[in-house]
Amino acid sequence: MGIYLSTPKTEKFSEDGENDRVRYGLSSMQGWRATMEDAHAAYPDLDASTSFFGVYDGHGGGPRPLPAPWPGCHSCWGLTLMLRMDEMMRGQRGWRELAILGDKLNKFTGMIEGLIWSPRGGDSNDQVDNWAFEEGPHSDFPGPTSGSTACVAVIRNNQLIVANAGDSRCVISRKGQAYNLSKDHKPDLEVEKERILKAGGFIHAGRVNGSLNLARAIGDMEFKQNKFLSAEKQIVTANPDINTVELCDDDEFMVLACDGIWDCMSSQTLVDFIHEQLKAESKLSVVCERVLDKCLAPSTATGEGCDNMTMILVQFKKPIKSTSSAEEQSSNSESTETEPKLEGNAEK
Repeated sequence: MGIYLSTPKTEKFSEDGENDRVRYGLSSMQGWRATMEDAHAAYPDLDASTSFFGVYDGHGGGPRPLPAPWPGCHSCWGLTLMLRMDEMMRGQRGWRELAILGDKLNKFTGMIEGLIWSPRGGDSNDQVDNWAFEEGPHSDFPGPTSGSTACVAVIRNNQLIVANAGDSRCVISRKGQAYNLSKDHKPDLEVEKERILKAGGFIHAGRVNGSLNLARAIGDMEFKQNKFLSAEKQIVTANPDINTVELCDDDEFMVLACDGIWDCMSSQTLVDFIHEQLKAESKLSVVCERVLDKCLAPSTATGEGCDNMTMILVQFKKPIKSTSSAEEQSSNSESTETEPKLEGNAEK
């Protein structure tokens, strides 16, 4: 449930940007929570034809945004990136890489450089990287017990690739219709429940081992200790679902948001609200701010509308020629899990 403040923190971090392909706006707000554990990433110009956006919802400690993929990415990058983050958290070399990234991300190094030697330190020349035998920043370190969801999207030419682990969500508006491009990984989903039970876990009150209310996440290493199982088969896994969509003229915008938004608004309700706002407001971050204000609860009595909130709104600027149909792709959404299809409109 988390700890609530006596009054919500309604100050917002907001940002806008654009290039010749997309316009984006984003906003985040701590709300009623005692700490802010959401994070986001927006790189509209990863290269001349690629944009990267992501939202992250942490638990047990604030998340750190994933680095953007290399410009020549394809559909496997999401799988590689998220599982790689888990791997990095188990070894000294990985923690040093995270420390270097941390210098650019809220001074993350302040937490961990007391535990490990830094490649920037004066004694770094005396240290030897021995990746195969390193198990953590100190002996018997299993990895962090905190974790984070990750829902990230790459727009490259006419292709949109979404990778998701957890219960953050990506939604596209096509001719005013909301289509989910990700699946909320809740423990009660049949595919999640089957993996959890096979790995030796259990579900109580909708939570993994009575604790975690989502079935996939980066981190949460206490649920990933079975050395006889692959990373994809652990009680909780960072293995993402990946969805690839060919964009077309009918695509208007996409939304990436943490569950603080989706707990309060369904995919279609949010798309409808955005369309209404865009009739009079051109600044996309303002539209995001209005969504956050609409979702914020007047009190903590019910818990709904009391979470951290983060939302990115990405508008496609130019018509993109394609004969693909959202409805055609949606009709195949019940096929194998690895096939990247639009799941269709989902009221939740």
